[in-house]
Formats: sequence, structure tokens, C-alpha cells
Amino acid sequence: MIRLLVFLAVVFALGLGFAWLADRPGDMLVTFNGYQYQVTLMVAAVAIVTVVAAVMIVWWLIKSLWNSPYTISRYFRVRRRDRGYQALSTGMIAAGAGDGALARKKTKEAAKLINSDQEPLINLLDAQASLLEGDHEGAREKFERMLDDPEMRLLGLRGLYLEAERLGDRNAARHYAGRAAAVAPQLAWAAESTLEELTERGDWDGALKLVEAQKSTRQIERDAANRRRAVLLTAKAQALVDSDPNAARTAALEANKLAPDFAPAAVIAADLVIRQNDVRKGSKILEAAWKAEPHPDIAELYTHARPGDAVLDRLNRAKKLQELKRNHAESAMAVARAALDAQDFATARREAEAAIRMDRREGAYLLLADIEEAETGDQGKVRQLLSKAVRAPRDPAWVADGVISERWAPVSPVTGKLDAFTWRAPMERLGQLIDSETDLPVPAIAAAPAADGKAIDIVADAPAQKPAPANGGEKDMAVADAAGEAQSIGQDSELPPLPDDPGVTPEEEAEKSPRRFRLF
Repeated sequence: MIRLLVFLAVVFALGLGFAWLADRPGDMLVTFNGYQYQVTLMVAAVAIVTVVAAVMIVWWLIKSLWNSPYTISRYFRVRRRDRGYQALSTGMIAAGAGDGALARKKTKEAAKLINSDQEPLINLLDAQASLLEGDHEGAREKFERMLDDPEMRLLGLRGLYLEAERLGDRNAARHYAGRAAAVAPQLAWAAESTLEELTERGDWDGALKLVEAQKSTRQIERDAANRRRAVLLTAKAQALVDSDPNAARTAALEANKLAPDFAPAAVIAADLVIRQNDVRKGSKILEAAWKAEPHPDIAELYTHARPGDAVLDRLNRAKKLQELKRNHAESAMAVARAALDAQDFATARREAEAAIRMDRREGAYLLLADIEEAETGDQGKVRQLLSKAVRAPRDPAWVADGVISERWAPVSPVTGKLDAFTWRAPMERLGQLIDSETDLPVPAIAAAPAADGKAIDIVADAPAQKPAPANGGEKDMAVADAAGEAQSIGQDSELPPLPDDPGVTPEEEAEKSPRRFRLF
């Protein structure tokens, strides 16, 4: 476009020049070798322009002839390169479609037409063709050769990572992911795998640095990064409670600042602050978290924040929580428990019944049974309430990947995923427990390691093992009888096996397969 405009401008300038000469007639006299030549100005101008144009054309012809060998060779070279890239494109499409034979054919064709050192995609297509042919050993060797090329290093690490994942070699997979994350933290696959490794071994500071790198490279949004930091800081605080209370307090307060509605962070931050005799600040932390989302751990710590308080004082603190979050089952349950401790049976019964109306669940019926036994001792009513508790939905708990834990943990004991535990009520069916989100049977896991190395009590069984208030042998027998009925009903139907069960664990498969990865 610019050249066209320049050409039009030159033609327009020449036209103006010739028009100007035509309006001003004159003669030009030239004396040469004793002769005089007289022509008009217009003829002289046309002659000069013609001579200049002729010289330019002759120069262009001479230059074209001089450069013709290079021009011809470049034409064939470009044609050869275009054919190579066409073969490379066809091969990549074939590899994506799963056509290993065509991918291998186009790989050889592209390698003949294009130098593989100049086009790294040929190496990728070669490795992909090997994978489609089932030659995983050859593919791994090709990926390992890519590590020597700075331009191909990340691609090689990705290929080796996927191969290690396929063989179940988690150590090798995390090694390659760690190397990739150190070079390019914006890679999601590398960062997530490295984050799982760091959290698994309790390197909370390293995990925090990685999350900060993810945030700086805009791999994750700011809110998601703050949530992850809050989870990691809470886990760090849990790990440092006994060894370094001051560092634990700092980490917990920062976690609570990042996620004020995160109950585990609020509980541990308030607990550490209260231990240092700052009850007012701890109470404010708990009140803010309670307003966001009531949780029984918050109510328990809030009502017992001052060990020297009388039972009536604890009841008043529970009522204060209820004022902060009215018409909520947890608020009513907190007041009912405190009222039972204070022997205020009327208030306890009223609040427990209100909790049942708002959220019918097992814990409210068990609490109402405790109130009935403490106030009247009527075992008939107690057994009736316990029977209702067995059939009622379960109380909310920390659930992650089909595991139900009574305590929060930063990572899932099954998959190692960070921030996997959520506070919700699992669904139940006769004879088995179902995760409400995944709709999968809950595995029977007895315990899982916590951040501080202690065991996490995990409840993952059928309704027969629901907890009952330890207030007498008859009550325990009533719960056992009611649960026995429910269990006997479900015994006739065989439980379906867990889905996604490969029969052989990745660890067993990794032990059977030879180690072919070079961790360098």
C-alpha cells in the first residue's frame, strides 16, 4: 500500500513538472564538438527522463542476471521448505488423530526436507509417533535428548513427566515437574505437581513461595492465590504450635487476614491469641468468622475462651454468638449446649428443637436426648430420640475425596490435593455412606496424617457406627439396636465396588516396571 502511494506521488510530481514546462515555452541550446543543437525545453526534459529510465532498466537487468543463480536456488529451497512444513503439519494432525503410521511417514518426510536442528517440532512429532507406536522407551529417550536444547527443555520435561505419571513413578514425575516449575512457574501442570510434593512433605514455606510465583505470573487469580496462601499458612501454624508459638501466631493471623471466613484459620489464630491472654482480640476474630459462616469449633472456642468463666457466663457468650447469626442451626446448637451445661433445660430444649426445625440432623437429636435424660430421665423418650438420630442425616464434617474427617487437614489423604476438605454433610444410604458431591461410596479409612504429624480421626463407615452420647448403657444399647436394624436391612443387597478401582495400585505397577528415568 505504501509503495503504491509513493508511485502515485512520483507520477503526480512528474505530471506537475511537465505541465509547468508546457506552460513556460523555451529553447535549450547545446554546443558540442563545434556543432550547435537547439531543442525545446519539453523535448529536453523528455530526453533526460528517458535516459534515466533506460539506465535504471539496464542496471536492473544486469543485477538480475548476476543474482539469478542465488534466486533460482532460493526458489527451490523455499519450495522444499514449504513441502517439509506441509508434511510436518500433516504429521501433527495425524498424531493428534492417533494415526501412528501416517505420523511416522510424515516424520521421515519432514526430516528429509527440513533440518531438525532448525525446526524443533520435528523432534516432537518423532516422539509422538513413537508413543503412538507403543515404543515408550524410544519416546523417553527422545524426550531426554530434548533436555539438552534450551528451546526444547520444557517440552522434554513435560513428556517425561507424563511418562512417569503413566508408569506410576511419582518420584520421577515430581522431579521433572519441579525442574519445570523452577524455570517456568507459569506452567500449571508443573506448579500443581510441585505444590502437591511440597505439601506432602510439609514444606509450607516452599509451597508459599511457589504460590506467590503463580500469583506473580498471573497463573491463578488473586482471590485463588489468597485462598491457597491462607490454607498453607494455617497448616504452617498447626505444625508450629508446639515448637514455635510466636511464628505459628504470625502465620495464623496472616491466614485469617487473607481469608476471614475460613474457620480453621480463625480457630487456630484465636486460640493462639487467647493463649497469650489477649481474649478480646481472639473473640473478635471468632466473631468475624462466625458472621461469615458459623462453625461448631468456633462456638466451642468462643464459649470457653476464658477458662475461669462460670457456666452462666458461657451461656451468655453463646447467646451473643446467636445474636450475630440469627436463624441458623449452629447458633441454636451452641446455645443449647451451653444451656445444658448450665442446667437451663427449658432454654436448651427450646434451642435444640429450633435447630431441628431449621436443619434436621443427627447431632440435634442426640443433644435433645441428652437434655431429656438429664431433665426427666425418661428412657422411653430417650430411646425414641436416639432412634430418630440414627435415621436423621449426618452432621456436617470435613469431607475430601470420599474421606470424612473430624478435623480439618490442608491436603487430601487420598489424592494429596491442597484445600480438598470442605465442611458439608455427606449423604447416606442404607448400608453405605455416599459423598454428596461425587456421589461415590465413602472408603473405610481409619486415620490420616495431619500437618503436625498426628493422626486425624476419620469416620467413614455405615450408619451403624454413628456416635452416641455417653450417658448410660441403656442409651448406647438403644443406638446399637436402632443401627442394627438399619444395617440388617442393607445386608441383603451387596454393595457395589468402588468405581475407578484398577485392581493394581500405581505403586505396585511402578515396582513391577523397570526404572528407566534418568533424574538429572
